[in-house]
Amino acid sequence: MEKEPLVGLVFFPAFDWCISPDHPERQERLLYTRDQIQEEGLFDHPRLKEFRPRLAAPEEILRTHVVLPSLERNVTESHRIAAGGTMVAADLVVDGVVDRAFALLRPPGHHANRIVHGARGFCMINNEAIMVDHLRHRLGPDLRIAIVDTDAHHADGTQDIFYNDPGVLHISLHQDGRTLYPGTGFVSERGGPGAYGQTVNIPLPPGTGDQGMLLALEEVVLPILEEWQPDLVINAAGQDNHFSDPITNMGFSAQGYARLTELLKPDVVVLEGGYSIESALPYINVGLLLALAGLDYSRVREPGGVPVRESRDLIRQVAATCREVRELWRTRHEVDLKCVFGPGPFFERHRQIHYDTDQIFEGQRESIRLCSECPGWRLVITASTRSRTPAAAVLLPWKPCERCLGEARAQYEELLEDESFSQVVWQDPSSALQDEKSGRE
Repeated sequence: MEKEPLVGLVFFPAFDWCISPDHPERQERLLYTRDQIQEEGLFDHPRLKEFRPRLAAPEEILRTHVVLPSLERNVTESHRIAAGGTMVAADLVVDGVVDRAFALLRPPGHHANRIVHGARGFCMINNEAIMVDHLRHRLGPDLRIAIVDTDAHHADGTQDIFYNDPGVLHISLHQDGRTLYPGTGFVSERGGPGAYGQTVNIPLPPGTGDQGMLLALEEVVLPILEEWQPDLVINAAGQDNHFSDPITNMGFSAQGYARLTELLKPDVVVLEGGYSIESALPYINVGLLLALAGLDYSRVREPGGVPVRESRDLIRQVAATCREVRELWRTRHEVDLKCVFGPGPFFERHRQIHYDTDQIFEGQRESIRLCSECPGWRLVITASTRSRTPAAAVLLPWKPCERCLGEARAQYEELLEDESFSQVVWQDPSSALQDEKSGRE
């Protein structure tokens, strides 16, 4: 007989933080949820236990992010508690204190890239990514982690951070990027040369509801997880796929979210988006907690509105996307990477990134060392409208080979002598510290 799971809840509503008093990303997002959990008596249930978050230390953030011009200028205490609370949730699971954990907190984070000039998509730092590096510090660099992001918006920040990381499988189910911010997340986005195929995007047509979402989960996500065999499964549980959400066009229900959670069986759930503050979030979160604890969620219902009835044509579109994604996954090792990334020695990509929350524009050039022995070190040159003088970052992968380590160090030393950069950052995720030369504004 399967053990009845104990669920840890880490709650943080960020009382003193909001983008603006009437912005969708404000404290009321979670206060209604807490009232509903209390009303249902879940805080008194023996399978649910609440835990306090903690502050993420600067070094815990900086081994994942390069924050420009400084951590202090961009990252508030609320951001640090949200990231710290996510790490607490993961620690509870890996230490065996609970079987599963739900980090029910804000601000969200999945639109935050590795390079941070400000906030984009309401996100400043990436809570799941910081948690992953924290877990690898604790449990070793060979830990295999799968992140399944079910937010309506493509998890472009998480994709960026783990784009070239073979230790992380990143799957994002989201509304088609042709119809919604951030305009990315197409099936052709498959990862970098060191982790090709481990970025899996499942773009869904507007109006996709329970049937379509669960079809994608059962036909694509669960088989991929079964094959890849992660040590931990993280669900970045954005709740703006709900049919009543004011800023998206999807049709998921509270029952659908609970069923998804029951099927996915995530070790850790981390709240991302979701802005139907009164009509959806309290009921989604109650259903999610019940599903995590193995309890009956069949009577969870939203108080108003009718779930979307998906057309046959829509379901055919979803099924076609699922077949395409499954085939791309099946054939990922058959791809000639030299045709995708060139013959070497570096693959280079240029990007223009809009920080829509803070109205900042970034120009970025990234060079990835094509290496047969490790994922390769990276050089990022970045400048933004906030600080037009460019900065440079040398990024090491987990477990770099000796050649890449030596080349990266030589490049860093060379950049230190270049007066044209305002900051030069050395980031080693296996280290607790980030070296930096700055102050040349």
